[in-house]
Amino acid sequence: MILVENLHKSFGSAHILKGISTCFDQGKTNLIIGQSGSGKTVFLKSLLGLFTPEEGKICYNDRTYSKLSNDEKMMLRQEMGMVFQGSALFDSMTIEQNVMFPLKMFSSMSKSEMKDRADIVLKRVNLPNAHKKFPAEASGGMQKRVAIARAIVNNPRYLFCDEPNSGLDPKTAILIDNLIQEITREYNITTVINTHDMNSVMEIGEKIVFLKDGYKAWEGSNKEVFKTDNKAVTDFVYSSELFKKVRKMYLENDQ
Repeated sequence: MILVENLHKSFGSAHILKGISTCFDQGKTNLIIGQSGSGKTVFLKSLLGLFTPEEGKICYNDRTYSKLSNDEKMMLRQEMGMVFQGSALFDSMTIEQNVMFPLKMFSSMSKSEMKDRADIVLKRVNLPNAHKKFPAEASGGMQKRVAIARAIVNNPRYLFCDEPNSGLDPKTAILIDNLIQEITREYNITTVINTHDMNSVMEIGEKIVFLKDGYKAWEGSNKEVFKTDNKAVTDFVYSSELFKKVRKMYLENDQ
């Protein structure tokens, strides 16, 4: 679980995060949504410890980040897995080597143990025979699955995903969403996803935090988002005719 209380972050005179408080539950897919410039990326990087807030606190299972020593912060970062927007794979490394990279950095495993662990997570993301391929030989969907395998290879307690469906076709995006949700539940991870994909919101948004102009404008589940009268949310989520029709059908069936 990650608890956020009254988080403020500025860059010079620009006040980006304005008193955000929320909780991201363990074993659930927690989504951060909002328009460009709403503060999503700054919020995610603050959760990762890449930005230091001026006010407020972030607690990881009762550990307040600002009160940790440098060594304790390093230990905490080793409990975090990250799936980057563009996958961020090393082109000169094979897929197996990419997945093993965090193990080389943060574990004392032998080479054979690292290979065994990489094999386990590659099978888990349905890539059992891709070990010796290079990223350039893999499709966008395969690269994203490799990025997920690398993110979970160290058995993280916290998984962060930045626009995991960026650049993917709708069918592949759904597969990636389902995979992230399955892994979250299977490993009982606290997963936080920064996304603009409304399909992700509807399919796996067990907890949704909606940011607007640096404020938390709304939070709830993908079921509650259909029922809310919060204008900022409805204007954002139901900007397309398709989602307006989906909401109408949901409300009619719920009566």
